Amino acid sequence: MTDTLRRGYVASPFGQLHVVECGAGEPVLMLHQTPRSWTEYLDVLPLVGATHRAIAMDTLGYGASAKPEGTHSIERFADGAGALVESLGLERFHLVGHHTGGVVAVELAARFQDRVSSLLLSATSFVDDEKRHPVGGHKAVDHVVPTTDGSHLRELWDRRRPFYREGEEAALTRYVIDALTVLDRVEEGHEAVRRYRMEERLPYVTARTLAVCAPGDHYSLPSLPKFAAALGCETRVLSGGHVPAPEQLPEEFAKVILEWVARG
Repeated sequence: MTDTLRRGYVASPFGQLHVVECGAGEPVLMLHQTPRSWTEYLDVLPLVGATHRAIAMDTLGYGASAKPEGTHSIERFADGAGALVESLGLERFHLVGHHTGGVVAVELAARFQDRVSSLLLSATSFVDDEKRHPVGGHKAVDHVVPTTDGSHLRELWDRRRPFYREGEEAALTRYVIDALTVLDRVEEGHEAVRRYRMEERLPYVTARTLAVCAPGDHYSLPSLPKFAAALGCETRVLSGGHVPAPEQLPEEFAKVILEWVARG
């Protein structure tokens, strides 16, 4: 199915942004988690693209997009995504974000408001004081120290191995490739999430919103009732999966997107 994908670049104040598209019609923009790239939606794009203009970008600083110096932040990630929206001429669009991409989607929806036709937050952390200052402090998620014998490559694999089921090694390999692309800054996306003042931005989100999560993703599952309370939005638990739900359940994930888009 990947031969239907169209790859390209658009200009931004930060440099070129990499984007992959499929299909035509109402635009659906998908934002990936840290430290991934558009390939998180590799199998979702053609399914959504069957009826819509499905768009997946490499977040600023990741994948094949420009990698500016300076501290990463959710606001700067949203600056990059916003520049892509304007470069592609998206007057109105549906917005999907997974994990870090969901936090970026919140900021983007707060900025674009009525231009966002719908918002789907997948496994998105509800960032509040509890998230910013957890009991016991923060632990590294993806950080590894490069070694001369290459053992850090196995460490990268082992850190995410519990999230993937047997037979999903191709998806795990894509994660390792993405992480290696930004190995010197691999943790910064997670740090940017924890600094974000989400509660100050949620009142500006006007798009109808659905929050979903895989049942095995115990990191994000507790956020569903928090989003429901803050936004009055619907929530849904997927039939299975873990942190990489778009790769593990592409058919179900695409179906949820299309059903939510159609509700409007």
